Amino acid sequence: GMTREAAEKAARADRGLRTYQAIAVVAIKQNMARGIKRNILYMPTGAGKTETAAEIIKMASAKNKRVAFICHRIELVKQASERFFNLGIPHGVIQGENSHTEWSSTIVASIQTVASRGIEDMDLFIVDEAHACAGSDSYKELFAKFPNVPIVGLTATPFSKGLGLIFDGLVIGATIRDLIDQGYLVDCDIYAPGEPDLSQVKIVAGDYQQDQLGEAVNKPELIGDIVTHWLKFGQNQQTICFATNILHSKSICDEFEKHNIPAGHIDAYTPADERKRIIDAFKAHRIRVLCNVSVLAEGFDVPAASVMILARPTRSLVRYIQMAGRVLRPYEGKERAVMLDHSGTAKRLGFPTDDLPLVLDDGKSAKSTVQEVKEKLPKVCGKCSFVKPVGVHQCPKCGFLPERKNEIETADGELVKLERKVKKELSTEEKWQFFAELKTYAKERGYREGWAANKFRERTGVWPNHYRDVEPRYCTETTRDWIKSRQIAFAKSPHKMPYLDRLKAYNQRRLEEKK
Repeated sequence: GMTREAAEKAARADRGLRTYQAIAVVAIKQNMARGIKRNILYMPTGAGKTETAAEIIKMASAKNKRVAFICHRIELVKQASERFFNLGIPHGVIQGENSHTEWSSTIVASIQTVASRGIEDMDLFIVDEAHACAGSDSYKELFAKFPNVPIVGLTATPFSKGLGLIFDGLVIGATIRDLIDQGYLVDCDIYAPGEPDLSQVKIVAGDYQQDQLGEAVNKPELIGDIVTHWLKFGQNQQTICFATNILHSKSICDEFEKHNIPAGHIDAYTPADERKRIIDAFKAHRIRVLCNVSVLAEGFDVPAASVMILARPTRSLVRYIQMAGRVLRPYEGKERAVMLDHSGTAKRLGFPTDDLPLVLDDGKSAKSTVQEVKEKLPKVCGKCSFVKPVGVHQCPKCGFLPERKNEIETADGELVKLERKVKKELSTEEKWQFFAELKTYAKERGYREGWAANKFRERTGVWPNHYRDVEPRYCTETTRDWIKSRQIAFAKSPHKMPYLDRLKAYNQRRLEEKK
C-alpha cells in the first residue's frame, strides 16, 4: 500500500485535500483490496466528509466505475448535489420529481426514491449519514439486492445498534481532538444549570419517550431559567436551541422575544420558503436565537452559531454529538463554543469533544456504546453545581466532600462551567520532581531502568536526559494515578503497540542504558 508520506504528498499535489482526508482515502482502498468491502468512514462533524467522498468518487470515475451517493433526507440530497457541482463532479440525481439522470457515472440519490424505483447496477455505494442504515429496511434491502457492491458509509456517529452487522470495517478519518488541535473545529465550554426531573419519564428504544418528556421539560420556571442563563453566559452570540417538541420550542422562542431578543422557531412542518426566510435571517444576524426540535441536528451548517442551548434531554450519543456538532465549526472571531446544557446530558454522556469509544455495535452485546462511555463521566458537586473532572471525589471548587453513599445529588439552578482535564506542560521543576517519583515507583515494582524514562517521555514528549541524575523521591498519589490511568488506557487500546514499535522502544532503551 501507499505510505503515509506518499498519501500526504498525493493530497498536497493537486486536490487540496487535508492530510488526514488523503490518508483516509488510502485506508479505504487498502481495506477493499484486503477484501473488507463494506467500510464505515468515521469523520467527525467539520472533518470535510463531502470533500473526502468527492475524492473517492473521482478515483472511481477515473476507472470508469459507477458510484451512487445515497442520502436519507431530501435536503441532504440537494446539499450534496450542490457541493459536488461546486467540486466539479458531473452527476445525475434520483429523487422524486427532481430526478435527472442523463445517464452519468455518478448519481446522488435519496434512499426513498431508490427504494420505490430501484437503481441500476452500480460499482460502489457511498452512504451519507450512514448511522441511519442500521434502523432502515430500505438500506438493508438495497444492500441485500447488491451483495457484492462495496459500500463506504460516512458518519460522525458510528454508534447505532447493529451497524456492525451491515459494515465490516471501520476507518477512523480523524478524531474530534485532532480536528480541534489542527484548528478545524473549536473547543467548547459547558455550563450545566437547572435541569428537569426526568425520573418519571419512560425510556423507549434507548431514548426518552417523547410526550412524557415534553411534560417534564415544558415548565415556565425551566424556560425562564434558559433565558436568564443565556443573558448571563450567551454573550449575545448567535445561538441554536434544541427543544423537546414544537410547543416547547415555541415557548422558548416567545420567552426570548419577551426579553427583546430576536428569536425564530422552525420545525418539521414549517413550509420550505418560511424556513429559508428564518434561516437566512439567522445567518444575517437579524435573528439571534434559532429554536427548533431536531430539524437542525444533521447536515445543517451555520458556522456563525457559537452557542448551543440544549433543552432537549437525550440518552442517545448519536443525537447528542450531532446536535453539538452544529456549534463547533470555526468562524471568524469565534474562539470557543459555549454549550448551555439544561438537560443533564453532558453529565450523562460526557463532553461532546472527547474522543469516543469507536467500535461498531454488532447488535449482540446488550451493552450499548452509551454505557461504555458511561463509566468515566463528569459528576456535579452536590453543593455548588460545579461539574467535576472524572475520578475527582472532593469538589475542587468549594471543597465539598460528599459521603460515599448513593445520595441523590441536588443542585440549585445556577449554571456552572464544566471543567475538563487538560494535558498541561510541566515546568522544569515539575519534570524533575516527576522523574524522581517515577524512579521510586520503578524501584518498588522492580522495573528496569528504562521504564521511568519511557513513562517520562510519554507524559512530556521528551527523554529525561537533563534529569538523569535526580535522586528518587516519594511517589505521590497523583503520579500513581497517572501511571494507573496509562496502564488502563493501554489495556483498553485497540492497537496494543505493534511488534516493530515495541522493538524500536526496546532498542532505544538499550541505547539509553549503554550511554
